[in-house]
Amino acid sequence: MPHVQRRAVPQQPSQGYDGGYDPPPYNSDYNTGQVYGTPADRGQGGPPRVPPQGSYNNGGGYPPDHAPDWRRRIKITAISLVAVFLVVSIGTYFWADSKLKREVDLSKVIERPEAGDGTNYLIVGSDSREGMSDEEKKDLHTGSAEGKRTDSMMILHDGSNGPTLISLPRDSNVVIPSFRGSESGKMFPNQGRETKLNAAYAEDGPELLVRTVEFNTGLRIDHYVEIGFAGFANIVDAIGGVELDIPKAFKDEKSGADFKAGKQTLDGEQSLAFVRTRYAFAGSDLDRTKNQQKFLAALASQTATPGTVLNPFKLYPTMGAGLDTLIVDKDMSLWSLSQMFFAMKGVTGGDGKSMNIPITGSTGGNLVWDKAKVKQLVEQLNNDEKVTVTSN
Repeated sequence: MPHVQRRAVPQQPSQGYDGGYDPPPYNSDYNTGQVYGTPADRGQGGPPRVPPQGSYNNGGGYPPDHAPDWRRRIKITAISLVAVFLVVSIGTYFWADSKLKREVDLSKVIERPEAGDGTNYLIVGSDSREGMSDEEKKDLHTGSAEGKRTDSMMILHDGSNGPTLISLPRDSNVVIPSFRGSESGKMFPNQGRETKLNAAYAEDGPELLVRTVEFNTGLRIDHYVEIGFAGFANIVDAIGGVELDIPKAFKDEKSGADFKAGKQTLDGEQSLAFVRTRYAFAGSDLDRTKNQQKFLAALASQTATPGTVLNPFKLYPTMGAGLDTLIVDKDMSLWSLSQMFFAMKGVTGGDGKSMNIPITGSTGGNLVWDKAKVKQLVEQLNNDEKVTVTSN
């Protein structure tokens, strides 16, 4: 029988095969965790290399090239949070800044006193009913008079010796000086006319009021801030009311005030009644200004708290309620406004001081200022000294 030579059939490479060609770049033991590496690593050049405990090849964790970098993750998270905070803060600033009504032009005020140290704000509460419905006017006991008048006036001095808040009674007897009309630009000479302080605002608005205050005190006003009835009440309601300790019960039908003695939380309507009441005090404007100072200090203290500033559900309604009705001078920045607010908060704490402008008596129903004391008070404010002058 002839010999038949069988044709050689190529064999598939097996584990450990090392003849004729290179082994494949993988091994069958890769997933078992028993063998690791190249043939040389498997006994032909050293002992087998076993993956470390908990490695990717042992079924635990990530491969070495893909292990999580926690420091990097924490850094990225922190940067992201800071970026979000900055975006929200900047957005809030421009939103609030856009709401300020910069309507008062102090450049129209003539013959101004020299500026002293510190910053002086003229804070005015007006009886403006702008934007109020008939029902709101009724609820807040504001009446329906057209136009607006000054219901309260205060000078807030913010300096290095603590803030000083000085109330200027609206019935103060003052001289209306020469002035330039805010609308007409026409010059009106000083005729030596004496009248109530609030008449200056009624006659030619905020610019003449600033001119009159500067002329009669010798103190330069750096910024002007005015808020109406509606804005005042809305701010109080936005923060959930203001807690106040009322030492003596009083009632006034004209303002709607009806308070018992003791600690209580006032809503917007009650707060407005509290600061407007004068007839319950025998018509005295001096007693009313004391209540106004007390309330504004309490309002500032209870608003500038972490519970309000860090809570967007309180912060935005509060800022919106106040800024919507706030009228300021053209040079007032949001930063200056916040400085004024925190100075107001400090009036009743630390080195803060609140007082009425010194009075010596009255003439024709108007309150007469003590000129000697007023001069000394203004000198101390201009020099940013600690105020030692007291009200009568």
